Amino acid sequence: MTKALTVPKIKAMKQAGKPIAMLTAYDYPSARLAEEAGVDIILVGDSLGNVVLGYDTTVPVTLEDMIYHTRAVVRGAPGTMIVTDMPFATYRLGPEETLRNAARIMREGGAHAVKMEGGADLAEEIRRLTASGIPVIGHLGLTPQSVHQIGGYKVQGKDSNDAERLLSDAKALEQAGVFGIVLELVTEPVAAAVTKSVQVPTIGIGAGQNCDGQVLVYHDILRYGSGIRDKRFVKTYADVGETIRNAITSYVEDVKTKAFPEAKHGFPLDDSPSKAEALSSRLYGGES
Repeated sequence: MTKALTVPKIKAMKQAGKPIAMLTAYDYPSARLAEEAGVDIILVGDSLGNVVLGYDTTVPVTLEDMIYHTRAVVRGAPGTMIVTDMPFATYRLGPEETLRNAARIMREGGAHAVKMEGGADLAEEIRRLTASGIPVIGHLGLTPQSVHQIGGYKVQGKDSNDAERLLSDAKALEQAGVFGIVLELVTEPVAAAVTKSVQVPTIGIGAGQNCDGQVLVYHDILRYGSGIRDKRFVKTYADVGETIRNAITSYVEDVKTKAFPEAKHGFPLDDSPSKAEALSSRLYGGES
């Protein structure tokens, strides 16, 4: 079994110009498949609220949800770095409370690192986590946990003021000790500028070609689910949802028409044919 990448190795990938492939996963089978495919980092994202739990936003996701799903992912991908989102309202609570919540994700969930949404305002809490041995990835641009405050899922860094804010926040996160920064829905020139301005890797989602790595949602690239919306920044690699739907439709039809199960799907008696016939006679009054 391969060993999970470490924080120093992830940082070194930027210096060596090796792109980082990150993918979300939320359970054992998806994590196992992601590891077998060679993903560098698995993100147990709070996006599970949308794609697994059926919420409209990530806000309702709890710490217990994240720990539960992280445990399943760790079992499925023991040789891959696992990063888990700290969900809404489990940080920005002061360094000590944030540390307690992050420690639960590490200790109970088995994650190798946590991810937090926000900029310079998180510096003190990030320093407290990293000083305690908890690696942190930052998250700038569109921050889904703040979707109500932002006013929707809007592209960030569209003017000079916003660009300066993102650059300043990225440097503050780096100084606080993060080992990587996710840039979500950030204009491509600004994402490129941020990537050049920091020594830690940037991992883009809807942030263009110039980041040090990319992350997408498992269910998006596979169209795994019903009503998956097309997104400009997502490339579809398979339509698993359609395949699954067609398969289940065929199963339902076979059950309704009694085409399933067939004789080959059943289990005969081990007794001799004569004994089997005698048993059938006792059970069914001679009918076989």
